[in-house]
Amino acid sequence: MTESVQIKKPKNRILALDILRGITIAGMIMVNNPGSWGHIYAPLEHASWIGLTPTDLVFPFFMFIMGISTYISLRKYDFSYSHATLIKVVRRTIVIFLIGMAIGWFSRLCYGLAGSDSSLPLWGRIVDAANSFSNMRILGVMQRLALCYCFVSIIAITVKHRWIPYIIAGILVVYGVLLLAFHGLEFSLNNIVYVVDHAVFGDAHLYKDTVSSLVGSVQSSSEFSVDIYQRQRLPIDPEGLLSTLPSIAHVLIGFCCGKMIMTVKENDKKVQNLFIIGTILTFVGFLLSYGMPISKKLWTPTFALVTCGLAASLLALLIWIIDIKGYKKWTRFFEAFGINPLFMYVLGGVLGILFNTVSVGGHSIHTWLYSKSFVPLFGDPTFASLVYALVFIGINWAIGYILYKKKIYIKI
Repeated sequence: MTESVQIKKPKNRILALDILRGITIAGMIMVNNPGSWGHIYAPLEHASWIGLTPTDLVFPFFMFIMGISTYISLRKYDFSYSHATLIKVVRRTIVIFLIGMAIGWFSRLCYGLAGSDSSLPLWGRIVDAANSFSNMRILGVMQRLALCYCFVSIIAITVKHRWIPYIIAGILVVYGVLLLAFHGLEFSLNNIVYVVDHAVFGDAHLYKDTVSSLVGSVQSSSEFSVDIYQRQRLPIDPEGLLSTLPSIAHVLIGFCCGKMIMTVKENDKKVQNLFIIGTILTFVGFLLSYGMPISKKLWTPTFALVTCGLAASLLALLIWIIDIKGYKKWTRFFEAFGINPLFMYVLGGVLGILFNTVSVGGHSIHTWLYSKSFVPLFGDPTFASLVYALVFIGINWAIGYILYKKKIYIKI
């Protein structure tokens, strides 16, 4: 695994792409590490089941960028199939997938040790905490990135590119039909997304999601009524196997935009094309949402269209600001995240685990910062939760900035 982590200087990096990538990585780290999950501002929460929030945009934006990066990466091989290229794709897929699983295992190990009986021998506690494969989640964010990268890369080197838009449309249509035909929009064990994951992995290896659903209302007075919500926790994995299909189409949309960016020479024309693509995708996605709701947890076709459209529009705006107008001073913060995106995401995950499990003076680092420092200081637990997330981003950025200044680029 370590052989696939290389340090080298990339050539001719697109600054606007790095900045958008950095914004998404910083956003992913931020929303994954609040001071308290019970005290979060609404825009920093994911939609419960159906709907779209700003937080729901960060991961799909990164996947859109991954599609662009995949085009740029495979371009040097002239998109020609060879055993050497295939081996590189498969090797990188395995590395990214295993890193995702390793983070999950490391989390279970650390939380298991933190909650174990301290009177037991240390080695026995480590063995008990580490032995979690029987109920460890198989899929996740990194694993989805790995699978999408693999399939998109194989399509790119085996299929004529003029057919890719048809592949995208075919995947989204088929997946949409499956959702509509087999209870795919329900938060229940009849959901086709769950049925497939249950058959392949079993419930023990799936993420357990909690959704609040409206079940009725009670009249509290002649003028007002109170809605009643029911919270359900079911093993419907937001990064499940079947919902990876539209994610592949999502990355392929980014791939097509990457082709346009690299073949069009004038920045003005790039911006114009990206805005047109973004506007069309966003409009079509919202229009179709009347029949196919937008849902990140299901990665519905409308979610893919809307988020790709918004990502394309934002990239166009960044190219205009950075590359055309030359406003670059503000970009350094995000560039530190964007030049080493996967490394920074992994770093954020590992530090988040350690901050919650490493005990200092009887309390975790997280407790010292949030409960013992920020809440008493600011008084408002929700604002303190945001401050904790921002401080956590700053700690990650400090490490990323050192790599940035030393021009160290870690390729995973």
